Amino acid sequence: MAKSLNKTIGDSEISLKAFQVLADNSFDSVLITDATKAGKIIYANKAFNKLTGYSVDEVIGKTPRILQGSATDKMVLERLSKSLQNGKHFEGSAINYKKNGKPFIMHWRVVPAKIGKKTKVWLAIQREGTAIS
Repeated sequence: MAKSLNKTIGDSEISLKAFQVLADNSFDSVLITDATKAGKIIYANKAFNKLTGYSVDEVIGKTPRILQGSATDKMVLERLSKSLQNGKHFEGSAINYKKNGKPFIMHWRVVPAKIGKKTKVWLAIQREGTAIS
């Protein structure tokens, strides 16, 4: 799809701007972390703020662990970690916590954004759920 978008638009700066407009206006929460072991947040959209109560300024430079708490399923986090270590996408659900401490079920998909074979960033698409799948 990215090749098709670049072919249609023809300019990587415009492609980047198109992605940003899309992410900024998504109904789903979008979070981007760097691909280092620390996995620090480098981008969060407005829907992330609406979902979690955290402002963008509060989360930039932090890790997604700020959403985890005592009821967060450690087995799900292990599966996530293994998937990321292997450069694979991940889909899962777990209890996370809003800024005000209220627990909620988060469904999320995490995919690598690669240049060649090297993962540069991780893209997470998240939404609140009513049941853990």
